[in-house]
This record gives sequence, C-alpha cells and structure tokens, in this order.
Amino acid sequence: MTRYRLYGGGGSPYSQKMRGILHYRRLPFDWVQITPAIRAQIKHDGPPVIPILQLPEDGSLHVDSTPLALMLEDRHSQRSIIPDDPAMAFLSYLIEDMADEWVTKMMFHYRWDLEIDQQYSARQIISDNTPGLRGEALAQAAEAIRQRQVGRMPLVGCTPQNKPIIEQGFHELLAILDTFATRDEYLFGTRPSLADFGLFGQLKTLASDHTPMLIMRSTVPSVYDWVRRLEDSSGIDGQWHSFDDMRGAVGDLLRFTGRYYLPFLQANASAAEAGNDELRVELAGCTFQQPTFKYQVKCFQRLRSLLQTAPGSGLRELLRETGCLDYLE
Repeated sequence: MTRYRLYGGGGSPYSQKMRGILHYRRLPFDWVQITPAIRAQIKHDGPPVIPILQLPEDGSLHVDSTPLALMLEDRHSQRSIIPDDPAMAFLSYLIEDMADEWVTKMMFHYRWDLEIDQQYSARQIISDNTPGLRGEALAQAAEAIRQRQVGRMPLVGCTPQNKPIIEQGFHELLAILDTFATRDEYLFGTRPSLADFGLFGQLKTLASDHTPMLIMRSTVPSVYDWVRRLEDSSGIDGQWHSFDDMRGAVGDLLRFTGRYYLPFLQANASAAEAGNDELRVELAGCTFQQPTFKYQVKCFQRLRSLLQTAPGSGLRELLRETGCLDYLE
C-alpha cells in the first residue's frame, strides 16, 4: 500500500477535519466510508471511534484526530498546519482543542434537538453506514439511532437547561469568523492551521445539518462559503502572519475560549479531582451542568503543559488580556 487510507463517516466532524488536513497537505489517501462490516474486517484494537488512519508502509491503524494530525507533522515537513511562531502555534493548539471539545456540543445539540434535524441526521447516518438499506428497514434503523443519540444528549451537556448557552455561543462564534472569512483567509495567515481545521470539522457538519445550515446560509454566508472551500484547500499556497500582525479574530476567539471553554475545563477537572460525577459552572451569566468527562481532564492538562514550554511574554500578555491565562497557569 502506497497511500494513506482514512476510514470515516460523512457526518463525523473529526473525519471531516482529517480529510481536510490530508487534502491541504497533498498527501495521497483513499477515503473509505466506514460500515460495521468494514470495521469488523480491519479488526482495529483501539477504541471504536472514527476517523481511523491506516499508514501506507505497514498497514497499522491509528485514531484520535489531534494525535493523527500531529503524527502527520512528524512524518511530513511540507505544508505544515502548525504556525512557525511558537506562540502562534500554542494559540492554534488552544483554539483547535476548543473546537474539538466545545464547538462539538453545538454540533451535537443542533443535530439532535429539533425533530426535523433528528429525522434528517438519523437517516443520513444509516444511509451512509449501511449501504443498500432501503424502505422500512432503513426507517427502522434510523429510528433506532435517533432514539439512541437523543438519549445521549445529557451525557455531553446538550440539555434544555444548557440550550441557551450553546446556541448563544454558536451565534457568537459565527460572528467572530464572519469578521475575516473571505477567500483564502484563515486565522493565522493566508494558509490554514490546525485551529482552522478543528473549527472546519465541526462547522462542516453544522453546515450540512438542516437547522444550523439555514442559520449559516442566512446570517453568515461568508462563513458558510469559507467552510465549503476549506473541504479541499490543496490549491492554497499562503503565508503565516507574524505575532504582531495577528488578526483581531484570534483575540476574539481567545475571549470566547476564556468565556466558555476554559471555565468549563477547569470545572470539569475540579469535579473529577473531587470524585464528583457532575460539574456545575457559570458561563456567560448562565449555569451549565453536565457529567464529568475524564478525557477533557487530559485536554486541560495538555494545554497547561504546552503553555509551560511556549515562549514569549507577548503570548502570556495576550492570554491575560483575553481572560485565558488564569485558567492555564
């Protein structure tokens, strides 16, 4: 095998993220829409998540989109998605983590909140995962996955109580991106970073589902177009901005992260340390509650560790100004 093979799903934000990265980096790969039969065939021993990246030289299988993206950085030097400036690189890691762990709540909420989205999403997932299924059999399978996913909403914090926070954050995020989202413009320059692809994965799914798609098309069409183009940015040849020339949207996204994501991470870590099964935290003047997640404790620890080795007083001053530093030190 001389090409990468990416196993994933069309409705999976992390699959979309990795596919976008592989396209941008011009790495030869085959996209394989995963099904239960394919999953059993490849006999992956890791957690049952997607995407799964198969390496060309030995056929080994690897998961988790952020480690996968960093693995490609180690394997290929051309067309890196990590900014050259170490301070900018840290900011890219931070925003990507926020997208993976917080914007995903927006994706899950809009996908399973309203009846019209439930019906569309359930059918789309079954249609992709079970080729050849039609008619009543497809309808029954879609209903089963609809019930399962709607039942999981409280596990990821997508509850009626949290709905105003999640929807408010979605509109705030779109407004921030709308300040710069034009052709060939990205967070840290005129080339996409890991942070851009983290946001893209979630927004690509939101831009495909019924209700959030209509919101994006009607209120921020430039962002909708930006997401659509980022699906394949293999033709982009751009440059990184300098730290001093950083666009204002980065600061706005950091303020967003300091208002929503980092307080959530800190509350989650504190709840886990205390042995509590649930966290409770005030976010933007509202109470947010959800079960404690061990994986997000690791995310918090990783960000704090990355900052310890990130150079520059300018970085810490920016994090202080945007309300992030107290959580990360």
